[in-house]
Amino acid sequence: MSDGGTSGIIDAFSINVGRATAWLTLLMVIITFAIVVMRYVFGTGFIWMQQSLSWMHAAVFMLGAAYTLQADEHVRVDIFYRGTSENRRAWVNLFGVLLFVFPLCITLFYQSYAYVSISWSIGEISRDAGGLPYPAIPLLKSFLFLMPLTVSLQGLSLLLQSLHTIRTN
Repeated sequence: MSDGGTSGIIDAFSINVGRATAWLTLLMVIITFAIVVMRYVFGTGFIWMQQSLSWMHAAVFMLGAAYTLQADEHVRVDIFYRGTSENRRAWVNLFGVLLFVFPLCITLFYQSYAYVSISWSIGEISRDAGGLPYPAIPLLKSFLFLMPLTVSLQGLSLLLQSLHTIRTN
């Protein structure tokens, strides 16, 4: 689907981030198994392990969003898309990126700025004794910046691909 050049570079980046993020799901399974064994076999556990599962789960969704868009597996209203020509799909993608993807990403980035920067400035740690130490919480909250950034980049790739399709058809 890529027209090469900038779009191809962005697509490759999204694919690599998506594949790397997918490994978190395996790590989540391993940690979940360890938590269950520790709790029911040894009668012990660690709060930081439980918290890390929630954060990894969030990371999988936030960092996997651009990969999902790149793989064309995102949610869309098929009434405007299914059964149409490649040129019309390109127009739908073009307007979708301009009217929905970019504004949403700008809003998410803007709205999360204070939340993330305060977390870094105060050296936030887990509220629970034995929870995740610094800098885990601010680092993980920074995914709120990375998600709109990576989705915007993938939106740019989709925009460039759509323009290429419109120009060549």
